[in-house]
Amino acid sequence: MLVNLETLGLAPLTDDLARVEVELASTVRNPDAFLSDVASHLLAAGGKRLRPALTLASYYAVCGPERASDGAVTGGASVELVHLGSLHHDDVIDEAGTRRGVPSVNARWSNIVAILSGDYLLARASSLAASLGADVAGLLAATIGELCRGQVLELQHLFDLDRSEAAYLSAIEGKTAALFATSCRIGGLVAGVPEPTLDALTSFGNNLGMCFQIIDDVLDISADEAELGKPAGNDITEGIYTLPLIYAMADEPELRKLLGGPVSDEIRDEVRDRVRSSGGVDRALTVAQQHVNAADEALAGAAGLDRAVVDSLRQLVGGLLVRSN
Repeated sequence: MLVNLETLGLAPLTDDLARVEVELASTVRNPDAFLSDVASHLLAAGGKRLRPALTLASYYAVCGPERASDGAVTGGASVELVHLGSLHHDDVIDEAGTRRGVPSVNARWSNIVAILSGDYLLARASSLAASLGADVAGLLAATIGELCRGQVLELQHLFDLDRSEAAYLSAIEGKTAALFATSCRIGGLVAGVPEPTLDALTSFGNNLGMCFQIIDDVLDISADEAELGKPAGNDITEGIYTLPLIYAMADEPELRKLLGGPVSDEIRDEVRDRVRSSGGVDRALTVAQQHVNAADEALAGAAGLDRAVVDSLRQLVGGLLVRSN
């Protein structure tokens, strides 16, 4: 999903993200040329770098919008490496052929190469985190565990007509929101923020991540392939029944007869149409709005933060809902 980091309007962000890029390239480099090539494949394909941007912005919120410390840059690189490693693994699970406009690692090489290179990126992320101290290292390790928990929970409910809202929310909190929360918390940790404010930044990141994933799932129902940059309705095809579909099935039980197993493109499109015409999308957007409100409240209640930076972060999370309309 597209997220406009320019919304943050933070003067040092462009230069500091360039510093993150340098550290990423250096960190994945390996004496083995093949491993370097594979590990840098998606890195070279680009990306929004939203997670390191959140680390940097959280640092700015504490220290002011000036050039970030080396520790904040390293923290940003570590969370991006976790994200990249998870993409290597996700593409194996999804049997994806492309990622960021290039062949996925599994498609270009093999599933085994994708799994091992993903593990390598997670190891490099852990090494960077360890250089920032035990608190950051422990946090990143716990976050990687949460990513796995969320993904496993999602896999347990593939094609599950009885997947509950609670199971869905728990899965996305692990597979998506946990890394958003950690990105913000690391920014606060390297800035030396007091514990209550650190918790506020973490809560902001968690709610931002929840909103981000819900909107992404709504767009899979409501947007077209040109907007998404990937096949629309892919979640339905893969048996991932997301919040708008869960609500739609509750409102229109007849939908269940079309689901519960692999579907044709025609059935997929019919399901998308029926979810859009039901209240499922609007109800999911209401939940996303609740997380926007909670993110705002977390920052509003935090002491000692630069208010201009806080306003930029609030605009970022609010912009997610604009993207869905």
